[in-house]
Amino acid sequence: MNKGLMGGYGYGVVLILVLLPFSLGASAEQLSSRECENLGFTGLALCSDCNTLSDYVKDKELVSDCLKCCTEDSDDATTKITYSGALLEVCMRKLVFYPEVVSFIEEEKDQFPSVKVQYDFNSPPKLIMLDDEGQQKETIRIDNWKREHILQFLREKVKRLASD
Repeated sequence: MNKGLMGGYGYGVVLILVLLPFSLGASAEQLSSRECENLGFTGLALCSDCNTLSDYVKDKELVSDCLKCCTEDSDDATTKITYSGALLEVCMRKLVFYPEVVSFIEEEKDQFPSVKVQYDFNSPPKLIMLDDEGQQKETIRIDNWKREHILQFLREKVKRLASD
């Protein structure tokens, strides 16, 4: 009877030892851009923004997710990436839920000739950043962005045309 009891106990210890490395490693790893987008993070947040978030939001899981999706603060070339253009994709039927996006489209979009609006059924509002060949390079959800944030982002990230 002792042998059976030890055998059952031994399996439990092995299971814990096998699972332990996976649970410890999961908190430090970066998530894919798709996983971050599904969580509501664009991947453009700086890690210092996540630290600021933790001062105001006491949800440790949310802050942890933010840290898994953030970009290290630096002045290197990656923070200076610009794009040739962008598509602002949104579902026309859902526009009523995004007054800041509507305001941008109606009042500010003309400042950005290389930004096109594309209506796609059931799509949340997002910016699809394009390279010189018009290929998609990055997708950024803008559901909760204010009009000023959209303007600032596009001014920093979309190259001006030669005539501008």
